[in-house]
Amino acid sequence: MKAVTTSPSSPSPAPSPAADVDVVLPCLNEAAALPWVLGRIPAGWRALVVDNGSTDGSADVARAYGATVVHEARRGFGAACHAGLTAATAGIVCFCDCDASLDPGLLVPFVHEVLDGEADLVLGRRRPEGRGAWPAHARAGNLALARMLRRRTGLRLHDLGPLRAARREGLLALSLDERRSGYPLQMVVRAADAGWRIAEHEVPYRPRVGSSKVTGTWRGTLHAVRDMSRVLHEPPRVRAGGG
Repeated sequence: MKAVTTSPSSPSPAPSPAADVDVVLPCLNEAAALPWVLGRIPAGWRALVVDNGSTDGSADVARAYGATVVHEARRGFGAACHAGLTAATAGIVCFCDCDASLDPGLLVPFVHEVLDGEADLVLGRRRPEGRGAWPAHARAGNLALARMLRRRTGLRLHDLGPLRAARREGLLALSLDERRSGYPLQMVVRAADAGWRIAEHEVPYRPRVGSSKVTGTWRGTLHAVRDMSRVLHEPPRVRAGGG
């Protein structure tokens, strides 16, 4: 198992790789943010917008901007992410929030790193830009979880952000079964148990469009921490092959 040293993301990402790439975008009432997000998907990649019960016409907006829409009736961030993963067909699968807080174009060097065999899972370490980009309670919860993750796995990660890339077959082999806020953490924990090489790179984090469904309040943050704490108490799994 190897955690690659954190490094800042390049201000000018390399050209989009020719490889087949799917970007999973979990979505719940993000119609206002979708045009910007989908406009930043690298050329040749497929955007999978997973509609998790939106009532604002998000699915129609996604289709209008060329995205493939996947419907997931079961509410939950993990449910939406996993529906996107199972619907994906590309060799590389990326994940990105759908609220315009993160630029999916920043995934290009992440994908290159996976394709070049330098890492099995690449994560974005969020660096807030602008007031309100990352509320104090959300940062505190993230810091606490990063420390618990270090005790559980030995990984010296700083963030459990949603911007990430890995090979599809490897992700499916992790048998992820968390369907709430703990999904991103479970992916990292099980990848670490499987001996994956995990890299972390800084990415700019903008104020989101609309209100947060998870960490917009202390209560939401506490629920997320509870979900993730449950994941951290899973017994280590039998080591399998890398991503």
